[in-house]
Formats: sequence, structure tokens, C-alpha cells
Amino acid sequence: MSGQAYDPRAFEPFAVTVDLAVFTVRGGALHVLLIRRGQEPHEGAWALPGGFLLPRESAETAARRELAEETGLPDALVAALHLEQLRTYSEPDRDPRMRVVSVAFTALVPDMPEPAEAGGGDAAQARWAPVDEAGALAFDHAVILGDARERVRAKLEYTCLATAFCPPEFTLGELQAVYETVWSTPLDRPNFRRKVLATPGFVEPVPGAARLTGGRGKPAALYRAGPATALHPPLLRPEGNPR
Repeated sequence: MSGQAYDPRAFEPFAVTVDLAVFTVRGGALHVLLIRRGQEPHEGAWALPGGFLLPRESAETAARRELAEETGLPDALVAALHLEQLRTYSEPDRDPRMRVVSVAFTALVPDMPEPAEAGGGDAAQARWAPVDEAGALAFDHAVILGDARERVRAKLEYTCLATAFCPPEFTLGELQAVYETVWSTPLDRPNFRRKVLATPGFVEPVPGAARLTGGRGKPAALYRAGPATALHPPLLRPEGNPR
């Protein structure tokens, strides 16, 4: 079709939104950041943070703006988050207002501060919620959350992403707890330790540093994330783990 023949009025208008599944580990459970909607549609329902793109911004810029507006988390903290694009959701009836296509992102973070009790934008409230207790969500956000959770589970097998859930310095026990929490299954401690230390660049020891743990014995050595981004060989989930 030539430029002269193009008539934008011949096409049904639609909007583009962003949605974010932001995960952290709290109290031994995987948590996701949720907002309570303060406007229709689905007023009062819990949902993932997100909203409409403005005319002159990218999807990632919109995602960071909406996350800061709706949760009250500090701008500097939101700007530093590593966002990964999950997928695009484009079912025709996913939003009752009009045809809406959503670009979903996911982020993995160590324990973050509490969001503002009163949300901003079209959010009335924001909170961290255990993923297993998220329950029904507005729009198709339960589907997005499920897809994001599985993406995180899978990426822990072949990338060094688990260290993103840890503080800058961590014990191997704390790293193992991340895997056990995300995968929802216990792991054999000696086998896990052997695999982690045998993977070049996965973690690096912090010279002379150690931390007392809840158990008996000498303090546990501290590590930090190494330069590697991929695991060779992958650290596979135990057989029979729910996917």
C-alpha cells in the first residue's frame, strides 16, 4: 500500500500498555509486587503494576515510569532495575475498554523496601504478596504472572540469575535457598555446593569474609556474583519438580 493510499481511519484504534512481574524472596517465599486498582475496570482487584504507553516513550521507559508511579518506590531504585521483556499479550478481549496489546516485563531483585501504602496513578494500594497466595488478578494478569514465574524458574537452570535475588555478599546457603524457593523443592546441600563452585565465574569468594549462620560450626564463607552470565553445564531442576 502506498503512502498516499494509507488512511488511518480505516483501521480500528488500539492501545499499547506495559505490565510488570517483579519478584523477590522474602521470608523463604517467592513474592511478587501487586497493586490494588483504584479505577474501573476491575476497581478494587489486585493486579500487576503497569499502564498505558505515552506517545513519545518506549515500552521500557513506560514500565519504569508506571512502576515508580504506582508503587512509590524510589526513582533511583526503579531506574537501576534490570528489566527483561517477557512476551507480548494481544488477545482481542483482554481489556474491556478497547483493543489493548500489552508488553510484559519481569524483574528479579533482592529484598526491596515496602512500596507506598497508598499507590499512585490508577493504583489505590501496593504490596508484596507471596506468589502462591496472589489469587485472582485483574485482566489476564494471572496468566502473565504464571508465565513470568516459569521464565524465572527456567532461567535459574542455565543462567546466573539467582544471584540477583541475593545481597551483594552472600553465603552458598543463601544462594541455595533462592533456588529452593523459586523451584519449590529442596536441594542436596553438598551436591549444590559442588556444582556452584565447579562452574567458572558463577560466584567469587570474598577474601577473609564470613558470616555466622543459625546452625552450629564455623562461620560460612561469603561470596559475590562472578562475571559469568551462563551456566555450563546447566544447573537442572530435580526430576519431578512442578513446572
